[in-house]
Amino acid sequence: MLYPDMNENHVCVFRLNRTMKTGVGLYTALVLCLLMGTVFLQRPRPKKPPKPPKPTKRPSFKPAPPPKGPEPQEPTDFPPPILGPPSMFPDCPRECFCPPSFPNALYCENRNLRTVPVIPSRVHYLYLQNNYISEVTAEPFNNATELRWVNMANNRIKKVDKQVFEKVPGLLFLYMERNQLKEVPDDLPVGLEQLRLSHNQISKIPSGAFGKMEHLALLDLHHNKLSDSDMGKNTFKDLKNLVQLNLAHNILKKMPANIPNGIAQLFLDRNNIDNIPKDYFQGFSNLAFVRLNYNQLSDKGVPKAVFNVSTLLDLHLAHNQLTSVPLFNPQLEHLHLNHNSIESINGTQLCPFSLSSESLTDEALMPRLRYLRLDGNHLSPPVPLDVIMCFRHLKSIVV
Repeated sequence: MLYPDMNENHVCVFRLNRTMKTGVGLYTALVLCLLMGTVFLQRPRPKKPPKPPKPTKRPSFKPAPPPKGPEPQEPTDFPPPILGPPSMFPDCPRECFCPPSFPNALYCENRNLRTVPVIPSRVHYLYLQNNYISEVTAEPFNNATELRWVNMANNRIKKVDKQVFEKVPGLLFLYMERNQLKEVPDDLPVGLEQLRLSHNQISKIPSGAFGKMEHLALLDLHHNKLSDSDMGKNTFKDLKNLVQLNLAHNILKKMPANIPNGIAQLFLDRNNIDNIPKDYFQGFSNLAFVRLNYNQLSDKGVPKAVFNVSTLLDLHLAHNQLTSVPLFNPQLEHLHLNHNSIESINGTQLCPFSLSSESLTDEALMPRLRYLRLDGNHLSPPVPLDVIMCFRHLKSIVV
């Protein structure tokens, strides 16, 4: 029997004594015990766990001193560009989207771009709005000779290289509103049909900037810094097919000169215009909408019959300094005179016909005024009866 406190040597001694008693040879028993002791002695002893390393002191860093001088006005760190999904077109820039169903379009808007990517030759429609582009260079447009539509609105564009538009002679629509341009770009394509440059800082229109652009139908320059001296007498002369001219929200004091007589819409709101030449609208064959809200017009600066234009349908003269209602043509349908200094309104004077005339019984000859706004003046209801008798098509009068 082997007791718990016996080790391997005790076992050998116990067995040796027993062997000697039973007559087994002493030599054989001794060899056996030595072999067993050797085996047990070769077992590795467990090592002690290593001591943990002594903690090292953390290096101390002193914060860098703040930079001297004023903080930058513009953010110095823009968000990273956003890459588009993988495309089946090998020439599609990674930062854009090339829809398989519309191979002529390249969508690069809202991608945090700083520069214009290389435009594939197959592209007709280019969308680059809502990025951080500050300069438009010619290189990306080297192969983009088929471009027809470019939208670069809401970027930070300050400069456009002259060679850009030499690369895209067939361009029809150019949208560059809400940028930081200080002048109208040079050498614009002569085939342009729409040019939108609103919400910039334009204070200069180079001589001949719109020369030979006889296809231009829409020119939007509202919300810039244009003054009378920035626009020469012949600035708009060559725009023979111009339909809409928007010069609202500038610093003009005079009506722009040499407006093409085929124009239909003229917007001049929020300027400082105080005078309209007597014959300014003579010869206009399609003029239908005139907006002169928020100017400095008074009775002295508005000739009596200056708005007696047979094609005029909608006339806005709100927020001026008028004290009386100017005469207008029977074809006029909407008249906005709110927020002036008008104290009375006389239908007998305004009516193009005598109230007893047979013309007022003829539906075709009856004045077509439908909407009249007079609120914000020195008037109080009711509306005079002679106004109602003359303008029988009136649907709404705001006093």
